[in-house]
Amino acid sequence: MTTSIFDSIPIYYIYFGICILMLIAFEIGYQISRRSKGIKEEVEPATLAPVIGGLIGLLGFLMAFTFSIATEQFSQRKQYVLEEANEIGTAYLRADLIDSKYKTEVKQLLRQYVDTRLRAVNSTNINNELLKSVELHNLLWSEVSAAALAKPNTNTSMMIQSINKIIDLHENRVTAGLRNRIPLSIWITLLAISFMTMTTIGIKAGFTKPRGLIAVIPMILAFAALTTLIADLNRPQKGLFKVGQQSMISVQKSMQKDVK
Repeated sequence: MTTSIFDSIPIYYIYFGICILMLIAFEIGYQISRRSKGIKEEVEPATLAPVIGGLIGLLGFLMAFTFSIATEQFSQRKQYVLEEANEIGTAYLRADLIDSKYKTEVKQLLRQYVDTRLRAVNSTNINNELLKSVELHNLLWSEVSAAALAKPNTNTSMMIQSINKIIDLHENRVTAGLRNRIPLSIWITLLAISFMTMTTIGIKAGFTKPRGLIAVIPMILAFAALTTLIADLNRPQKGLFKVGQQSMISVQKSMQKDVK
């Protein structure tokens, strides 16, 4: 399992990088306007205002669309953590209902599984933790299927359902966190429209001698902040916004008390 190259970049680097990119776009437009006589002869400053307004409107729409995708994915990841913690807790309790020959091993494997899932959140090599999770799936399935074959009844059937649900939720979390990301095409489009918008604003500024950076810089900072927020919400592990693991930690603590 691989993650995006942007996941390894500190979030403040992304913020400053966007600010610099927008300033460069503005300066390019300004220099084109100042150095090209053809533009001044063919383009009236008043005609650029509607163009800039249209580009800003299009950019605002695309940013709102992208932000909605990022927030929805973030909420989905939070929901899956809660569902997985609840299902693991349920499976741990149901283990008391199966034969003691399998009960102890199943509970031990579930404790290891919770530890593994929590380590995966902050691990620098998430692949190892994901592989460990799959190994534990196989071991858990072997134990509960053996218990069901040895004594098929309602209790073992419920245990089978719980382990199957845990396996499904693991796949849901991996998919939501590492695979369902904002497509690269949307990022490219967002940055391209932003670049064109700032270039056009720079061209308009070039019709007058002063650049008007006092008015432009707040716009750049605001745009960079919102874009960085979207990027941060789209990152599953690093960043300012992380999915809380409190429900999983609570399950871990309750299991530890059971051992004592």
